Formats: sequence, structure tokens, C-alpha cells
Amino acid sequence: MTIALQDMAWHRSVAQLIEALDRPNFWAQLVRLLNQYVTFDSWVALQFSSGERPQVFAECPADDGSPDTLFQDYLKGLYLLDPFYIASRERSQSGLFRLAEVAPEHFELTEYYQRYFRLNVVADEIQFNCQLDGDRTLCLSLGSTRRFSAEQIALLSMVQPWVIALLRQRVAFELAYSVSDDEPVTAPLPSTDWRTQLEASVQQSRGAQLTARELDVGRLMLSGCSSKEIARKLDISAETVRVHKKHMYSKLGIKSQSELFSIFLQAQSA
Repeated sequence: MTIALQDMAWHRSVAQLIEALDRPNFWAQLVRLLNQYVTFDSWVALQFSSGERPQVFAECPADDGSPDTLFQDYLKGLYLLDPFYIASRERSQSGLFRLAEVAPEHFELTEYYQRYFRLNVVADEIQFNCQLDGDRTLCLSLGSTRRFSAEQIALLSMVQPWVIALLRQRVAFELAYSVSDDEPVTAPLPSTDWRTQLEASVQQSRGAQLTARELDVGRLMLSGCSSKEIARKLDISAETVRVHKKHMYSKLGIKSQSELFSIFLQAQSA
């Protein structure tokens, strides 16, 4: 379905969303409108910032109404491996972003993809980012069990200015209103610097002391970055990346990324 200026149904719906900006059902109303034009299977509205874990404003309810344990793992620490989170920290800007645009070269080979993404999101994800003051980014993510088509992406790109403008206006009401009639806004979980947390956990469980650069290389490896991508992000050579990896594996007494991922998960759950 094509959205045009003369599409009065669309403009009437946007007007209703503006009226609902200060109401608890805003997110559900926005998602229902988008779903009339583009089919998706899951969604979440959350805020990224560098100093704390993601803050969830609203999310797609589970089929049985129970908490999503995989999503709780995401909030505890897996978000650090999320391509969208990493991209928002490296390039803070508003816009519509596709998974294919932000995912590292080896993303689908990672433990994060195998253990979390393909089970929770399944196939594809697209995200509206609204850059706020400081380093905060308000995001509306849409997940699908099938790849988004070129036509669907074109439609979402067309409505992007409306959606981002609505997100920017909505954020002022989040602290004052609930995301549903009986459920308060989810506050950000307490967080310390991920390097400090991981370093302390590794020291306690493995008796190993990793350098800050080794920790950076390890996290980027787990997110799916190749040696060349890590070298570019950290402004070092690919050979230096391989040296850091060798030293890290030796200190931890491991031989695979699967073992490294398990150590990462343990640290985030501590």
C-alpha cells in the first residue's frame, strides 16, 4: 500500500497519535498504525545511553503474558553485543537503520546471534532512532520472522520523519506516565562500566588480569566483527588484534569464542 499526501486515513491517524502523546496507550497506537502498512512480529521502544543499561518504555507482550527471559538477558548485558546499540554509540544520529546496515561482517556466526537474536527476533530487524540531548537515543525497533522487503523499507523510510518527530515529543512524558494501565515504566537497571564488571568477574573466576584493549577486542569479537573491522574501530593493525586475541585466550585458558561468550554472560549476570 502506498502512502501519499492525499491519503487522509494516514494523516487522520497521525493527528490521533499527536493527541495521544501524553497517554499510556501511545506506543500501542503507534505500532498498530505502522503495522497497517508494514507487517512485523515484535517491537520494543527503549532508550540507549552510554552510562546505563537500556531503559524500556514499552514492548510487545508475550503470547502468554509472562516476562521474556531472553529479553531480560539482553537488558542485563547482551545489549552490549547488539549491532543497533553499538551503532548508536559509535554514530549518534536520528534515522531509520536496517540490520544489514549495522551488523558486523560475521554477525550471524556469533554466539549472540545463535543464542539470542535468531530465537528472539528470528530473521530481521529495523529501527527508528531519535537522537536526544547528550548521548541518549530513543529507539523503536521492529522485528520480523522474515526479511523486510525493499517495498516495506521504502514505506518505513517515507514515514520516518513523522515517526521520529513523534518519538521526540513523546520522550517528555515517559517519566510521568505508565506504559500500560497497570505497569510502570521500566527503570534502567543499575550498571557499572562493562569493562570494570567484566575485568572483576574474570579476575574472580579465572584469576586472570585482562587489559582494557583485550577487553575491547573480546567484546567486538563477540559482536561479530572481523579482525579488520576491529582494527578499524580501535585504530590498530589487524596483526595487533590477533596478538590481543591470542593473549586473551591464553590468560583465560580457552580455545573458542563460545567459551569467551560464556565468560561474558557470567560476568553480566554477576
